[in-house]
Amino acid sequence: MCGRYMFQPTENAEIERIYQLAKAEGYDPKTGEIFPTDETAVIVAGLQQVKVVAMKWGYPGFKPGQSIINARSETVVQKQMFSNGFKEHRCVYPTTGFFEWTADKQRYWFNYGKKPETMYIAGFYDYFDGQPCSCLLTTKPNDSIVKIHDRMPLILRKDQIKAWLYDDKFAFEFLKAQMPLLNSVNGLPNFED
Repeated sequence: MCGRYMFQPTENAEIERIYQLAKAEGYDPKTGEIFPTDETAVIVAGLQQVKVVAMKWGYPGFKPGQSIINARSETVVQKQMFSNGFKEHRCVYPTTGFFEWTADKQRYWFNYGKKPETMYIAGFYDYFDGQPCSCLLTTKPNDSIVKIHDRMPLILRKDQIKAWLYDDKFAFEFLKAQMPLLNSVNGLPNFED
């Protein structure tokens, strides 16, 4: 489900650069552990090139206080709530890993390795009462996640970001992409090691 992820400028030079780009645009994205409804840094399509902004993570839900933070890649195009955002306003979440929980509430952090490497998660956004709100995309879990959770984020490589943001054909096809195998750590890893 991916209900939390990390955004750690102090632990990762690429994330620090992204954070500073957001600050230069006048945004103040949350750092550290990112929770639903936080103002988080996202990469969006600008007129000439990609840019970094900050917006709330989660669409307004159907009940007061509810937040819808992700959408299934298999059905995003068919769901009325999500299809416009996916078609018109795709975005990318820069992260230093994400969390999943087992049925018995054990928390696992996922990344490519044991350090907070930059990981990009595919998403989209739309406007509610004039404010942008974002959703990330999930897909079927691969072998590195299936024993812990039945979903995983739709993960992009850095060299796929522009195609995801600007190329509709690529984006539609990427909804079915195979995800990379990941490393997991129970809890939050000690980045001092």
